[in-house]
Amino acid sequence: MDKERSGNPKRWLCIVAGAQCLVLAGSVHAQAWPAKSVRIIVPFGPGGGTDIQGRLLSRKFYDSMGQTFVIENRAGASGLIGAELIARSPPDGYNILFTTASLSVNISLYKKIAFDPLKDLLPVSWVSSVPLVLVVHPSVPVKSAQELVALTKRQKGGLNGASNGAGTTSHLSLEMLKQFAGAKLEHIAYKGGGPAIAAMVSGEVDFQFATALAAQPFIKQGKVRALAVTTAKRSGIFPDLPTMASIYPGFESDNWYAMFLPAGAPKDIVAKLNAEIVKALKAPDLRDFIIKEGGDPVGSTPEELAAYFKRELEKYAKIIKTGNITAD
Repeated sequence: MDKERSGNPKRWLCIVAGAQCLVLAGSVHAQAWPAKSVRIIVPFGPGGGTDIQGRLLSRKFYDSMGQTFVIENRAGASGLIGAELIARSPPDGYNILFTTASLSVNISLYKKIAFDPLKDLLPVSWVSSVPLVLVVHPSVPVKSAQELVALTKRQKGGLNGASNGAGTTSHLSLEMLKQFAGAKLEHIAYKGGGPAIAAMVSGEVDFQFATALAAQPFIKQGKVRALAVTTAKRSGIFPDLPTMASIYPGFESDNWYAMFLPAGAPKDIVAKLNAEIVKALKAPDLRDFIIKEGGDPVGSTPEELAAYFKRELEKYAKIIKTGNITAD
């Protein structure tokens, strides 16, 4: 080998030079990116929490990096249409997915999925965590989650539990209450959080897991009674409410928001985008919006999001299978 090396000096110079070029090419990615406008796919309609958070983030990215980050709303199939679009996009850093916990639910809920989120999407950062709140109508004579479960078992036919729609985290939380606590309930699905909370306030249903943003004003007005939150930690805006996990171990339902890139995106671009997200979450306007929604800014590492996303997929797959839940 040494003899061959000394006899072909030009060959070895080319090999060394080529290796150096590869190293330089990797480092140039992050320095050059973004060299043009970047597309952020929000797989839901405009005006919702995902859309607003995405637009606030895009402005921070522009201020920091000097390139336009364009929000493109691609709603449909509970977020799966937009997710698949990014999964099939070039992994060059110019196509980003900003989505929610619905991704981890719907992968198991829909029978025909044209992509594998664990293989086709690359986690960048867990942006924020928003709890659901277990609320009851004031006429329901309970003051804790345990009392509510006990009442569902005593009441003939159980109680009526509302959700924001079949397959939503509010629906899966009702299913978890059945599986983790043995609650007896009749699920009534509404078309969105607004109609669901309206039914709750009117007394049409007995209880529900509502988004913190939707429930907050009615809790303050005394039109619904809050019993617990579904996140692993207590909520910043409901610090006195216990977590469901503290009552029923393993009961965790987080309406999280996160950013993904197509699989195969350069590691240095992933690192740079992650750093920009973490920096953006320190800005008062973005933090205030998330907190106003009842959530908590997170800003995780890609590895932390990857591990959490995998756990979420496995958790909801088990719940959906046990409950024999479908998207129909």
